[in-house]
Amino acid sequence: MSKNEKQKMKLLYLLKILLGNSDEENVLSMGKIIDSLDAFGVKAERKSIYDDIECLRTFDYDIICQKGQNPGYYIGKRDFELAELKLLVDSVQASKFITKKKSNELIKKIEGLTSNHKAKELQRQVYTAYRVKTLNETIYYAVDTLHNAITDNKKVAFKYYEYGTDKKIKLRNDGKDYVVSPYSLTFSDDNYYLVAHYPKYEKLTHFRVDRIKGIRTLEEKQEDIKVVTDKNFDLGNYSKKIFNMYTGETQMVQIECDNRLINAVIDKFGEDVSIRKATEDTFVVTTKINISPTFFAWVFTFVGKMKIISPEAVVDEFKNCLNNVMEKY
Repeated sequence: MSKNEKQKMKLLYLLKILLGNSDEENVLSMGKIIDSLDAFGVKAERKSIYDDIECLRTFDYDIICQKGQNPGYYIGKRDFELAELKLLVDSVQASKFITKKKSNELIKKIEGLTSNHKAKELQRQVYTAYRVKTLNETIYYAVDTLHNAITDNKKVAFKYYEYGTDKKIKLRNDGKDYVVSPYSLTFSDDNYYLVAHYPKYEKLTHFRVDRIKGIRTLEEKQEDIKVVTDKNFDLGNYSKKIFNMYTGETQMVQIECDNRLINAVIDKFGEDVSIRKATEDTFVVTTKINISPTFFAWVFTFVGKMKIISPEAVVDEFKNCLNNVMEKY
């Protein structure tokens, strides 16, 4: 690039220098700015830089002029505060469905949203107990394809796999494509799931997105969700009442809980869940739930401080589940 072409880009180089090297704790003197521009092959005088800074301010960049013992310029308000960026970095590092390689790539991009000095504070390790990262690099492509298919009301086809006891991938459905109508992507138990209708089953089905291979969008329109659900069906409410994406019959269930479990109940069902006082030490939660082994496992997690009280059929099913476990011992 010729010197004349670089001069035309002076404003962009100036912005790059300020964004990357300045913040409230790292103020750039006019001399430093001139030297930094010179390093890019751009010659500049003070007066022209003053004019360029005013131009950037007019374009809504918050460039602060600091006077006193340490005069100079720095970027003030940015799109993201450092605390917000730390939260994003922590979320990326802790996410099971994001591969280690992709985590590093995303964090590097997040670091670019603040100064080089502040970026060092984002280079930290979040330790989650024995966190296992997915190995499927294609999950991002799958998520994007599914979002587009849902928006365009199109069916999708893909291979779906599981692991054998030899820890090798085995394609389900005899290696044939699953052709489904996709309705929603939801996040549960550290995994992305596709909520869809697969013609083999009457009701909705869930697929782990990180176990999808070779996904492609079809020209065929998806089935109307009202055809495979009832008229009062709501995807948001549906996602709240399923446990770890294991399907089962949906029933209204009442559970008596120790008062100390109120936080666990609200975390699971939300603040709008129906709750009433039972005794001085317990309350009863009433909510619709997909009855499944994982729901029973969740109840058992609280070691007797949570009791299913109705309907009787669900109580009996829970007892049978416990008996089946006992028989193994």
